[in-house]
Amino acid sequence: MTYRIFSATVILLLVLSGVAYADRLPSQVPENQKISISTIIDVVGFVSDKSYMSWTIDDSETPVTTKQLNSGTGSTPTVLTPEQVRALAAAKSSIAGLAYSVGAGNQLYSLTVPDYLLSDLALPDIAPTDPWWGKTWQSILNTLDSSSYSQTQDTEYGSIHDSKLNPGESIAIVTFSDSIMTNGGHLMLNKDLGFDSQNKGKGLSNLEVEKVLTYESIDGSFLVGSEEWSLDVAGNYANTDDSIRCVFASAKESVIPAFCNVVKAKSELINFNSGQVSTKGSLRAVAATSDVPAGLFYQIAVTPIPGSGSGFAEGTVKTEFAGSIMEARGKSDSPSATNQWSDKTSVSGGIKNFQKTFGYESGVTI
Repeated sequence: MTYRIFSATVILLLVLSGVAYADRLPSQVPENQKISISTIIDVVGFVSDKSYMSWTIDDSETPVTTKQLNSGTGSTPTVLTPEQVRALAAAKSSIAGLAYSVGAGNQLYSLTVPDYLLSDLALPDIAPTDPWWGKTWQSILNTLDSSSYSQTQDTEYGSIHDSKLNPGESIAIVTFSDSIMTNGGHLMLNKDLGFDSQNKGKGLSNLEVEKVLTYESIDGSFLVGSEEWSLDVAGNYANTDDSIRCVFASAKESVIPAFCNVVKAKSELINFNSGQVSTKGSLRAVAATSDVPAGLFYQIAVTPIPGSGSGFAEGTVKTEFAGSIMEARGKSDSPSATNQWSDKTSVSGGIKNFQKTFGYESGVTI
């Protein structure tokens, strides 16, 4: 019998840093969770083991100004034109934090505008003949009679939504999945999963998973498995002074620009007949301040079963690491830098040694 023997060790490290280009992680919510799952399996026969996690967290504090119709008979509501109602509906669908209430006869009951929009042109597509044409949001609020409408200041906090992110807002989307299945043979598995949704500092993680398995085929049986990690972090620009705790981390820029970065790590075992597989992964997606970078780390090692006479593992092993980076400058919402990258490896046959290590960090300071 002839075997193809593979021996490979690859280390891939990616670091993105600098105040002008950096992830800015969301902070924890008031109520947090810790989850731990430990699995130990030693079975001759059929085995199916699956784990999955999806986590999304949004963070923003947006000051808003509201004009509210006063209660009582002395208040005279402003009656909107059909064009104004249409334009407000279109603006609300694309602007997070913008809200209004219209009653019978198009009477305006309330209008809420994020403060960062007050000096912007309100409704650029409205007809030039409309009274609101060419006005800023502040000007529109000023047209509402102060004797009929009262003005209040408030803060809207982050919530998950599909529209454009507000200035200062950031969102992190995390997914993790792991599966192992055999149709027989001898499997020994030790797996530990730990999750903590609280703010993490440098070098710490929100999700950690470590796994060691040993498998040996019996009567033609085999093992299949896969593990996949994904970290998606995006944010609009934010004031640097409000985002960095350390007084010595002075920034040349007054803002941390907008960004949208996605990184993934994946491994697969296909028709795996024998060998020992060790994997370890971790990620960081939540922090109290922006000087803590986002991070995703993953490593896999495939070796022969300790003490086996053959001296190699048998099967097919695949890995894939990929990322898409988009970064802006200043307060712009157009990318000033883009970077797409990937790393794919596949080995099949007699495996003497196979190791891959992946590391990613992106932040104001690394």
